[in-house]
Amino acid sequence: MLSFYVHIPYCIKRCGYCDFNTYAPNEVAKDSSFIDSLMAEVSFAARTQSSQVPTIFFGGGTPSLMSADELGRVIGLIKQRWELTADCEITMEANPDSLNNIPSYREIGINRLSIGMQSADPNVLKVLDRTHNPDNVEKVITKARDAGFENISVDLIYGVPGETLEQWESTVKIALGYGLNHLSAYSLIVEPNTKLANQISRGEISKPDDDLVAEMYLAVDELATSKNLPWYELSNWGEPARHNLVYWRNKNWWGLGPGAHSHLDGVRWWNVKHPNTYKAKLDSFESPMLDREILTADQIRDETIMLQLRLREGLDLSKLPESKINVLDKFGDEIVIKENRAVLTLKGRLLADRIVRELVL
Repeated sequence: MLSFYVHIPYCIKRCGYCDFNTYAPNEVAKDSSFIDSLMAEVSFAARTQSSQVPTIFFGGGTPSLMSADELGRVIGLIKQRWELTADCEITMEANPDSLNNIPSYREIGINRLSIGMQSADPNVLKVLDRTHNPDNVEKVITKARDAGFENISVDLIYGVPGETLEQWESTVKIALGYGLNHLSAYSLIVEPNTKLANQISRGEISKPDDDLVAEMYLAVDELATSKNLPWYELSNWGEPARHNLVYWRNKNWWGLGPGAHSHLDGVRWWNVKHPNTYKAKLDSFESPMLDREILTADQIRDETIMLQLRLREGLDLSKLPESKINVLDKFGDEIVIKENRAVLTLKGRLLADRIVRELVL
C-alpha cells in the first residue's frame, strides 16, 4: 500500500501563528503550471513503487484555492499509475472562505473534507491572525452535505493567548452542533520567528497558560465523547481519518509538492521547500528531493513507541525494549495494560510527551 500526501503551498495570507511551508501572494504568486509539476513528480513515484493506494490527502497551504479540475488531474494520474482501493479515502483541507463550487470537488472523487475552523470566536481568530468569517463554516458544511459529502471534519486550535475556558467550550459546542463525524483539536504551539512569537516576546500578548491548556483538553474530550465522538488519537476524535493513521502506524506514503516529506520502507526523504525551486527541478527532469535518511533499527523502534502511544489502540509491548518495561511502573495512573498493549489513560494523555521521553531516552 502507498498513500499520497499532496502539498498545496498557497494561502491567501500567512496567519500570525503559522510556520508551515506556505506562501502568500506577496511572497510567491500562485503558478498555473504548479499542477504540471505535481504530475511530473507523480511520474517519478511511479518509477519506483507499484501498489494500491488507500488514501490521498490534499494539504497545505490552502488546497481549496485550487480548482476541482486542477486537483482532479492529480487524482486522475494517480489512478492511471496505481490502483485505488475500493474505499480509497481522498481528503481535501479547506478554508471556509475559499471553498466554492463544492459539488465539483465531490465529482472528481474527493470524499472527505477537513475544514479549518480554528475557533468560532472572532476575538480568538483575531489573535491567530485568521481572516475567515466564522459564520461561513456552517454554510460550507451545509453545502458540502448537499453535495454528497458524508465525511466532514473541522480543525480547532486551543490555548490561544487571551482565550478563556468559556470561549473554548463555546467553540467546541458550536463545532459539535454541526453534526460532525470527526473533530481535530490541537494545542497552539508558539513557533519561533512567527508574528505571534514576536508579539509575545515584545509583551504585546501573554503566553498560553499550561494549566488552562490542560483544562481545555479535558473539556474538548468530555464534550466530544458526549456526542459519540470518542478519542482515537491524542488530538482527534470520532471516525478515524485513515490517512492520518498511515502516519501514526508508520506505513508508506509519498509526499508530493514543495517541502513534502515521504516514507517508504524505512527510508525517509523530503523535497526542496520553495515552489520555484521545486518547479525548476521538475522542469529539468530532476527529482525534487532535497535529502534523505535511512532509518536505523533504533530510530524505527523509537518512532514506533512515540507514534503508537498516541493512539487509543496503544503501544504493542513487544516493541518496547526490555530495559524500558519497568519504566511503565512509574506511570500506574497514566497507563493501563490491555491485551499486551500500553494504553494512555486520560491523565496519561495530558502527560504523553513526558512518558514518551522516559521510554525512548
